[in-house]
Amino acid sequence: MNRYDEVDFAWGVSTAAYQTEGAYVKDGKGLSIWDAFTGTRGKIRSGQHARVACDFYHRYAQDISILKVLGIPHFRFSISWSRILPEGTGTVNWKGIAFYHKVIDYCLELGITPWITLYHWDLPLALEKKGGWANRDIIHWFEEYVTLCMRTYGSKVKHWIVMNEPMAFTGAGYFLGLHAPGKRGLKYFLPAMHHAALSQAAGIRCIQSFWSDAHLGTTFSASWVEPHTDRDKDIQAAMRVDALLNRAFIEPLMGLGYPLGTLPFLQRLETYVKDGDETALAAPVDFVGLQIYTRELVRYNWLTPFIQASLVPAPKRNVPLTSMQWEVYPQSIYKMLHQFNRYVGVRSIIVTENGAAFPDTIHNGKVADYERCQFIEEYTEQVMRARMEGVPVNGYFVWTLTDNFEWAEGYHPRFGLVHVDFDTQTRTIKQSGYAYSNLIRRYALGETSLAG
Repeated sequence: MNRYDEVDFAWGVSTAAYQTEGAYVKDGKGLSIWDAFTGTRGKIRSGQHARVACDFYHRYAQDISILKVLGIPHFRFSISWSRILPEGTGTVNWKGIAFYHKVIDYCLELGITPWITLYHWDLPLALEKKGGWANRDIIHWFEEYVTLCMRTYGSKVKHWIVMNEPMAFTGAGYFLGLHAPGKRGLKYFLPAMHHAALSQAAGIRCIQSFWSDAHLGTTFSASWVEPHTDRDKDIQAAMRVDALLNRAFIEPLMGLGYPLGTLPFLQRLETYVKDGDETALAAPVDFVGLQIYTRELVRYNWLTPFIQASLVPAPKRNVPLTSMQWEVYPQSIYKMLHQFNRYVGVRSIIVTENGAAFPDTIHNGKVADYERCQFIEEYTEQVMRARMEGVPVNGYFVWTLTDNFEWAEGYHPRFGLVHVDFDTQTRTIKQSGYAYSNLIRRYALGETSLAG
C-alpha cells in the first residue's frame, strides 16, 4: 500500500455551519452572535448577512454529492450550537437534531467520512447576553452542549474537533471588535481567552468520557512569523507575535501553561484563574488541527499596546497575494508543521484548513481558477515534504467546498472549489475542484502533481 493512501492520510474539505447553512430561524433555530452582528450597521462588507448563505440546510444532499463526484473522501463541517439548543442550554430543538442526523447519514451512505467541529464561532445569542465567553459559566454551558452532541451523534461519528481557532474568535471578537460579538479591550479578551482554553480541555475530556475510541482534536490558526529585519527589536517583536498567534492556546493544552515569559501582559490572566485551572487547561488529544494560509512579517512598534509590534502588510512587500491580501507563501505550511511538531504532546497533525480566495468568474459555464490550482499544488507539496521528513501530518483539508459567507468580508472572497451564484444558488465545480480530485487520485497512486 502506498504511504499516501487515504487509509492513513485524510484528504478532505472543510466548511462551517454559519457560513453555509442559512435557514437562520427555520425549524426552531435560535439566533447566534453572528445573526446579531451581521444586523449591526457597518460591521460586514456591503451590509451582507448569512440568513440564506449557501442554503446548505436545504441543499446538503446536492453539496455532499459533489464530494462523491470529485472523490473527496472526508468532509469536515460544524454543528450550529443554537440550532440544536436555541437558548444555548436547556430545551433541545429536535428538528435541529434531525438535520445533522440527515447530514451525517447521507455522508455515510455515500462513503464519505464526517469530521464534526463542535464550535465554529456561532455562539448562541442567549448566552452572549449572559456574558458569552467572558462568563466563566460558559464552561458548563459548553459541556452541556458537547454532552448532547456525544449522546446524539457519537455512535455514528468517529472524528471530532472541539474548537475552531480559539485565538481568532476571542481576539477578533472580544479584543478587536472586528468579529461577533464586537467587544473590545482586555477586560473582555482575557476572561474570554481563559474560559475558551478551559472549555477546550473540558470538551476534550467530555468526548473521551463518552467514546474512548473517538478520534479527537482541536484546531489552531497558525501563521509563520518572521522579523522584518535582523534588528534585535524586530526579532523580539516577532517572538511576541508568534507567542500570541501560535502559542497561546496550544501550550496550555499541552500542559505548558500560557507563554507568560514572552507575553508579560498575559500575567493579568491571574484575575480570572482559580485553583486547579492550570491542571484543567491540559488535555490529551489524538491530533492537533492546524489552519495555515500565509506568513506574517513583523516589525517593532512601541505604539502598539501590550506587544509593541505591528505587521508589515503584504501588499507593501511586493509579494503574490490572494483576494484577502494575504501573501502566497507555500513554505509557511512546511515551517509551521515543523514548529508544532516540536511539542512533545503532539502525536499527529491534521491540516484542517488551507486554501485561497481569488476573483473567480464564470466563462462559458466554467471557472478556470488556475491560481487556486497552483496554490493547492504548491502547499500540498510542502505538506508532503514535511511528512517525508518525519512530521506526523496525517491529513489535508481544503478551505472550502463552496464559496460562502466569509465573516466580516461577506461574500466578496471566494474560497470554494465550487462556485456559488448566490442569487440562484447554482453550483459550478471550478477547475480547482477537478484538480484537487486529480491530486487525491495521483497521491494514492504515488504521483505528486496536479498536472495532467
